[in-house]
Amino acid sequence: MAFKIDVRYPSVEHLRRRAKQRMPRFAYDYLSEGCNEDINVHKNTAEIREIEVLSKYLTDYRESSLKTTLFGETYDAPFGISAVGLQGLMWPNSPQILAQTAKDHNLPFMLSTVTTMSIEECAEITDGKFWFQLYYPKNEEFRKDILKRAWDNGCRVLCLLSDVPTFGYRPKDIYNGFGMPPAMYVRNVINAAFHPIWGIETLQNGVIPKFKTLEKYMAPNLDLGQLGLFMDDFFDGKLTTDRIKAIQDIWQGDIVIKGIASPEDAQTALELNVNGVIVSNHGGRQLDAGPSSIATLKPILDVLKGKMSVMIDSGMRNGPDIANCLASGAEFCFLGRAWMYGVGAMGKKGGDQVAQILKRELLQVMQQLNCDKVENLPNYLIKAAKSIELPAKMK
Repeated sequence: MAFKIDVRYPSVEHLRRRAKQRMPRFAYDYLSEGCNEDINVHKNTAEIREIEVLSKYLTDYRESSLKTTLFGETYDAPFGISAVGLQGLMWPNSPQILAQTAKDHNLPFMLSTVTTMSIEECAEITDGKFWFQLYYPKNEEFRKDILKRAWDNGCRVLCLLSDVPTFGYRPKDIYNGFGMPPAMYVRNVINAAFHPIWGIETLQNGVIPKFKTLEKYMAPNLDLGQLGLFMDDFFDGKLTTDRIKAIQDIWQGDIVIKGIASPEDAQTALELNVNGVIVSNHGGRQLDAGPSSIATLKPILDVLKGKMSVMIDSGMRNGPDIANCLASGAEFCFLGRAWMYGVGAMGKKGGDQVAQILKRELLQVMQQLNCDKVENLPNYLIKAAKSIELPAKMK
């Protein structure tokens, strides 16, 4: 595997530190924080790193391959770029940069309904090979139109977001004016002035990032207060079985439910006959009192393994983290913050830097284990993550 990176930032952690220096505080806070006291943000990663795998050296091992097939597509690695909202606020043109990264490295790119790149532009960059994450629109006509746009532009995997029935309580966002309606405080303007590269590129791309996919449904020239009212009126975060069934009647491709965190919801997904789930706690941004994503993976696998694709996101920051999740039984991994740290640190070159680092780190783990294929990683697991203990009445 060719490996050429900027040696100043040889890990995602180096990129995170640099991104923190280059991004205004309000943008970095929005990216890095969770909810309440950020407990689950830290727990997600810490509990993944409690997992242990053991090498088997004296085997007839030759080489390792990262290639993974998912929903009929063969990707060059078992991880992808997760949906992130408001990407252009954190770093200008970041969704475009990361969509190009996904194409260059043959990875899945997941577009959020509420990011700053349109469905149409995403399709142009990725040649139509992208996934779409749907925040549920209340209006049936708008909902059908968004799904039609995604399908007509080549998307074949639809992710239904289940874990945002309400937005998490995020103190840093409130302090920075990122509530609904949003506000722009003088301190934010001053802070932005001390980050000139971010400021210049933001000015070049429009002072206020726009929800490009949603512009079609908005009145022109909304101010911040009106934007808050629009978002409140447009979306309903509660995903129900009836709503999923209604979308199944429309969508012809694969459907994945993202945000599954309990065996009960896993069983419901199975009964609905969807194609896959992503075990997730929304990057720790919704419920501090809940378990980490990795702690819920095993009981969900107990329900779904061999019956549909079980993927995971939340908490992974490097190749060993990915290896641990795959060794624990996940079929595929999605990362969000890691990619954004790369773009925040290095701009246009950041997506490639992260892709190269993650692939090389994961490959090194597999080579050290003498593991030839991604799907064989569970054979090397010797210490599993702590798993949630269900009360008897819930079993």
